[in-house]
Amino acid sequence: MFASASLTTLLFLLLSQDVSGAPAVSTAVVGRSIPIRRLSPSPQNLTLVAQQAKDQRDLLAVKYGGQSLQQRGTGYNLIVNQRVDTGYYGTIAIGTPPVSFDVILDTGSSDLWLTGSTCGAGCGTSPTYDPAQSSTFQNLSKPFEIQYGSGAAAGYVAEETVQMAGFSVAKQGFGVVNALSSNFNTNPVSGIMGLAWSPLSSTQQMPFWQTLASGGSWDSALFGVQLTRYGNVSGAAENEPGGVIDMGYTNSSLYTGSIEYHNLVGTPQYWEINMNTLTVQGKSIDIAGISTAIIDTGTTNIAGPASAIASIYAQIPGSQAGTGQLQGYYTYPCSTTVDVQFNFGGNTWSMSSADFAHSQVSTTECIGAFFISSIGEGGPSWIIGDAFLKNVYSVFKYSPASVGFAVLSETAIAQNGVKATIPSPTMGVVTVATNTGSASSAVSNGSLSILLYFWLAFTSLAFLFC
Repeated sequence: MFASASLTTLLFLLLSQDVSGAPAVSTAVVGRSIPIRRLSPSPQNLTLVAQQAKDQRDLLAVKYGGQSLQQRGTGYNLIVNQRVDTGYYGTIAIGTPPVSFDVILDTGSSDLWLTGSTCGAGCGTSPTYDPAQSSTFQNLSKPFEIQYGSGAAAGYVAEETVQMAGFSVAKQGFGVVNALSSNFNTNPVSGIMGLAWSPLSSTQQMPFWQTLASGGSWDSALFGVQLTRYGNVSGAAENEPGGVIDMGYTNSSLYTGSIEYHNLVGTPQYWEINMNTLTVQGKSIDIAGISTAIIDTGTTNIAGPASAIASIYAQIPGSQAGTGQLQGYYTYPCSTTVDVQFNFGGNTWSMSSADFAHSQVSTTECIGAFFISSIGEGGPSWIIGDAFLKNVYSVFKYSPASVGFAVLSETAIAQNGVKATIPSPTMGVVTVATNTGSASSAVSNGSLSILLYFWLAFTSLAFLFC
């Protein structure tokens, strides 16, 4: 991540805002952001790595398969990097009085959900939400049961006051999970904050970010994300500083030059944009007819069509297609420096060779970050996850609906790999908004199943690295 001095300075500036679990009244701030923390793995063996790879491939099939792809202020929330770039989570506060919970920040889904206090051992050891402790809780009496693989999850939809990065939304719809067939949660994460658009919401509630952006609560109707890298650092801790999510503004200290925006494809649901070209080792990869990409902070790696993935590894001597649990993945010599460049219709964006290496399975062989999507017809062509997003400052804009990328500043780059204490929950000054409407009632009930399966699969694969 950043150099020690830069990190110390940055954390001091960020954490000098209110860092308690719940927001507190204070003087106005120019910007509010949330620190992100990252999870890191212990030494792995091939069996565990293979299982992780299979879980990621399968969860994308469930997450995206069968989907129809059709007062002002600013704030930040510091992020935690979990299990060596496997996932990134931030902090929300929920209820009255407010209680803090850590949630995965996911631009590939639209629902907020937490494990409830009645879930029992199946929900693991993470903190759970107790509605009896809040005076603003309202049960909407809409039960749900979700099938995922060989197990199930069940719960109900409720409304509650939710706070994040100094903003508060009353009557925010969310899911309370009270039954899981297996122990999937990885402490301290208690759920997911979906950051995509309302048509994907299985609870048929407006996402937290969209309420704020559409209601004029932000200075600018957008949020920015910067993620850190620890995959090329030995001895990284279970959780490390993970970057930041900036709400209502872009943090100019974290990028240089201008932000290049790309309009979304069709009606906003996912953060889906056109991808013009992909180059590997100087060779253009044929992506004709398969050139839209969903920008997804909740996915670790990059999924694409089989023909394009095969062409990518054909440019890397010594690559081999995986078998068994590694089916859909490729191994390649770890000693190879892989040059990957994306173009979405403007500048060319490079991806670090360190991010191309997903896992090392032997002294000489690595698993590549690009893998074959098993989503099938009706799903997106490409899912662009954190392996690429660690290389840019990403911006998600409400109107016009678009995704932007900017070059990381030296300040941002210096945060990579710095071993430091993870940030405290950063809530900021409270600006109040009300969720006044539900999302479209035309949303399929299957969306919640997709989101929950995704989270359960994520925590399952994360558990493999404990």
